[in-house]
Amino acid sequence: MPSNDVRNLLHTAVPTAAAGAIAAVVSGVVAGGKGALGAAVGALIVILFMGIGLVVLERTAKSLPHLFQAMGLMLYTAQLLLLFIFVAAFKNTTLFNPKAFAATLVAATLVWIAAQARAHMKAKILYVEPESSKGSEPQKSGSST
Repeated sequence: MPSNDVRNLLHTAVPTAAAGAIAAVVSGVVAGGKGALGAAVGALIVILFMGIGLVVLERTAKSLPHLFQAMGLMLYTAQLLLLFIFVAAFKNTTLFNPKAFAATLVAATLVWIAAQARAHMKAKILYVEPESSKGSEPQKSGSST
């Protein structure tokens, strides 16, 4: 994975993990140990789902740039549906507090999206490929050959 991809992943995963830690502390105070566990599981699921999605999307952008927009829309739709399925599946669990789990899932997803938007706006992405120095000399405008 190129360093720019790792940088993007870190700029989104770190704020999400911080939000998950804050949610775990708040849930631990409000709902006890099961609340903290539910918040931690929720944050971990968001980081895993969204992180895998980001890696897949960046690889798609490099190998199949014409499918990038469609792949992004499909990927985010699939991620939100999978997160909804997780909330529905663990709605009545006794392993952890499902309300803390669901609230953290939503909050961590929003933090991930905001951090990803901020990282993308701060990134210096070339939209024109610079000419390589190995190739022929570029022609100067206005010169006749």
